[in-house]
Amino acid sequence: MPRYIAPMRRTILLLAASLSLLAACSSSSDSGAQSPDTTAVATTAVAPDTTGAADTSAPPTTTPATDLPTSTVAAPDPTRPYKVFVPTTYAKGTAMPLVVLLHGYGASGDIQEAYFQVEPLAEAKGFLYAHLDGTKNQRGDQFWNATDACCGFGTSVDDVAYVTAVIDDISAQYDIDPKRIFLMGHSNGGFMSYRMACDKSDRIAAIASLAGATFADTSKCAPSEPVSVLQVHGTDDGTISYTGGLIPVVNGTYPGAEQSVANWAAYNGCTGSRTTGGAALDFEPNIPDAETQPSATEGCPDGIGVELMTVNGGAHIPGIVFPDGSHHLTEAMVDFLLAHPKP
Repeated sequence: MPRYIAPMRRTILLLAASLSLLAACSSSSDSGAQSPDTTAVATTAVAPDTTGAADTSAPPTTTPATDLPTSTVAAPDPTRPYKVFVPTTYAKGTAMPLVVLLHGYGASGDIQEAYFQVEPLAEAKGFLYAHLDGTKNQRGDQFWNATDACCGFGTSVDDVAYVTAVIDDISAQYDIDPKRIFLMGHSNGGFMSYRMACDKSDRIAAIASLAGATFADTSKCAPSEPVSVLQVHGTDDGTISYTGGLIPVVNGTYPGAEQSVANWAAYNGCTGSRTTGGAALDFEPNIPDAETQPSATEGCPDGIGVELMTVNGGAHIPGIVFPDGSHHLTEAMVDFLLAHPKP
């Protein structure tokens, strides 16, 4: 286990430290990242099936590194709370999209939100937004039991049932457009987003994954209908390799970014090849010039997109916050989702 867990824990500590620095800098500056005044409503949900799960008594090793906008915690399980953000434009009787954010291994919904900053986009673009917490393992690290490679490590937690229960619960409390339910995730959260697309393709319209991967064995994923997919991945990712690899804890292989996209092009019935399109994008302020090359698969069914954004020189946790407080990468992921409702 240490060969994989140690880099992941270093990654989360780096993220927490970066967010602490960002919070200190933004507290006295006009960063543009302040949250709007919003209304949030508490919800409840069915507790997930955690039979056989690892011990959850150990305390987490990381904590949210910055204050988050006010949202009321809603807990389907006291150990796995989620938060719902309701934009000021929400009106009962008018269906809105729902975006669900899934954190990386060892992080939390709060930490992932502090990094991605989705809430300001939810207010500006008009969608309901939730971020969830995974289960804690014996080390106190929160995880999603996603694919056979990452990151349940032998537990039997049914996170497909849990995430689905949360979506059902939010849908019961708010007017959600069933054709516009989206998932986005980082690392382990990206793996979990792919798992939901495999198992719940009838519910999920699109996913956006940063540094995640789908199943290596295509027989383990059998979507009943197309799901739009965006994969964003750095070529210098030392944790989840751009070209694919092996997680030794479970001897589980995962496909690279290009293969993950190719698998989903096949699942979705796309008939064309993946081609580079448009100018390079600037997602990483620490890399000179525009470093991210978008590409898209041709010949997909109407309304379905399968795209890859390759961050040349990008790491597992790219430095996505620009000096003016903007988050180009997060906004690109959200824009992809909103542009791909179910046909």
